[in-house]
Amino acid sequence: MALREILTEKKDERQLRKTAREVTVFDERLFSLLEDMKETMIHYMGAGIAATQIGVMKRVVVIDLDDGEGVIELINPVITKEKGKQREVEGCLSLPGSWGYVVRPEYITLRYQTRIGEEVEINAEGLFAQSICHEVDHLNGVLFIDLVDEMIDEEEAGRSMEKRRYNHTKKKQKRAV
Repeated sequence: MALREILTEKKDERQLRKTAREVTVFDERLFSLLEDMKETMIHYMGAGIAATQIGVMKRVVVIDLDDGEGVIELINPVITKEKGKQREVEGCLSLPGSWGYVVRPEYITLRYQTRIGEEVEINAEGLFAQSICHEVDHLNGVLFIDLVDEMIDEEEAGRSMEKRRYNHTKKKQKRAV
């Protein structure tokens, strides 16, 4: 495993605006990339990271909402359905210090492959759907600031995101009962 440098919009916007290529080979190099992405995401305290954020133009995403579900790896993710709307605060490892409200679907259906190439389809809602949409946008060269309808300061972002994580965890606990 290796800690990778995060590309930032200020220094690396041209690279971040590129569209990632589909993964066709599922091998040790992919496994190594996934491990590096996890280590990098955890080190920089992110909830998710796309391969494009570390300069790798492959359709690979890693997400960890710190909700007990663990790290989720998405290879070649495609959002096939969207429903509803949610307006929530977002930030990004590639835009340090920038925060704003973004409207995203409340529910999505996602098709992706695992690290060994198995095809999977899942439904996601709330914070998980928001996180997937944010990271898939990266794979398409879209940054969250392209979608922001209101920028906010870090203090307000912190309060909003803490409330969001609390509600996400509470909702998961209700479902488990």
